[in-house]
Amino acid sequence: MPTMTDTRGPFLGRRRGARWTKVGHGLYLPSDASGTHEELLAWSMVLPTTGAFTHLTSARERGWWLPPLPDDLPVFVAMAQHGSRPQRDGLRVFRSGSGPTVEWCDGVPLASPAETLLACARDLGLLDMVVLCDSAVHLGACSLADLAAVSIPRRRGAPRLRQALPYVDGRTESPWESVLRMLHVVCGVPVEPQYILTDDAGLFVARADLRIVGTRTLHEYDGEDHLRRPRQRKDLARLRRIGDVAWTRRGYTSVEVLHQAVGILRDADRSLGRPHDPRRIRAWHRQLAESLFTPAGTELLRRRWGLPPSDALTGGDRLLLG
Repeated sequence: MPTMTDTRGPFLGRRRGARWTKVGHGLYLPSDASGTHEELLAWSMVLPTTGAFTHLTSARERGWWLPPLPDDLPVFVAMAQHGSRPQRDGLRVFRSGSGPTVEWCDGVPLASPAETLLACARDLGLLDMVVLCDSAVHLGACSLADLAAVSIPRRRGAPRLRQALPYVDGRTESPWESVLRMLHVVCGVPVEPQYILTDDAGLFVARADLRIVGTRTLHEYDGEDHLRRPRQRKDLARLRRIGDVAWTRRGYTSVEVLHQAVGILRDADRSLGRPHDPRRIRAWHRQLAESLFTPAGTELLRRRWGLPPSDALTGGDRLLLG
């Protein structure tokens, strides 16, 4: 850990001049140092011996998939019940028992993956939690059994984490795949992630984000990378292979997932051969409204974290907030 006399890294004390950037009260970084990892190295200088970064701070440092985060997100810290609490603007400190299980990652103390997710579950909505848990399980950071073990009664965050567990699927390979899968599931559309499609001879044709169970229909998320010309050529060749075996592939963007989801539900209903009932989309809208994927959900969390209101709210968002 850097010391007060180490001028190449974080500094605890008083520093002035253009060569230094203030991180927090009495905490400085060299102006040419940048990134959240360097900032956490600085913050770690004021943590108690039982302290570790947790919640979204730990999740981001671990490289997990994240919902859209506010730029002024606080730094989340877990520590033991007893001991001196660090007093710094920008820190949000949780106390519990003897403190978190600490894992050191490149000089930064982090709460264990399972405890990190339990801390996130104190604040985040179901959709946000599924994205985070999908990522942690997919990347091998923890298992469903690990998450079940920490979600015992009387622990803060445990009810939300237990609610998320049935929806978690480590086969999912990106955050927007998680979001698209949740849209289908909460609207009563059965899906199978990462479906392997083969031809009549058993030869590989494609691996799809989602298959609507009981149909020959694939639903997938199309990100911006699909617009690049080399990727487009590959996508078109793949689409022809899927069509050759008489399957249907539909691709959706984030705009459709977040703002035009009833059209996705209509497509799924048509594939399932059931009457389209647009009222089923209300379950999806409820999940979005309490998630960081919408301005309304973000504003709810900003209030909870004591952050100033955002200017990004629309009239409709304000109605959702009440």
